[in-house]
Amino acid sequence: MQYSESQEMYLETILLLENERGYARRVEIAEELGFSKPSVTCAIKLLKDKGYITENERNHIRLTSKGRSKAVSVYERHHLITQLLIHLGAEPSVAEENACRIEHVISADLTDTIRKYMNEAVAFG
Repeated sequence: MQYSESQEMYLETILLLENERGYARRVEIAEELGFSKPSVTCAIKLLKDKGYITENERNHIRLTSKGRSKAVSVYERHHLITQLLIHLGAEPSVAEENACRIEHVISADLTDTIRKYMNEAVAFG
């Protein structure tokens, strides 16, 4: 599994599924991401080995505190970039699609700059 983008996509998906029902399952992760079940199984093993997730005997996957921290960071970048692109005039679906790609390559400094801009833009209308 490629470190950044793929790992972040898995963590973000697990976060959203976990927030929705309290846990994620491999089949749901595969469906959400459009990946094969064997690919998900491989990724789950790597994420467990890195301490990002746990999986119980019922195959319920949950984020560890380390995994949740990383997943929340990815989700927040995604949301921030989506909002910026919509603010700049992009259609919501286009903004969402592009934010999914940008969120994995944007630097922390640029993310902070966008956050500051958006806070000011919202404050001043």
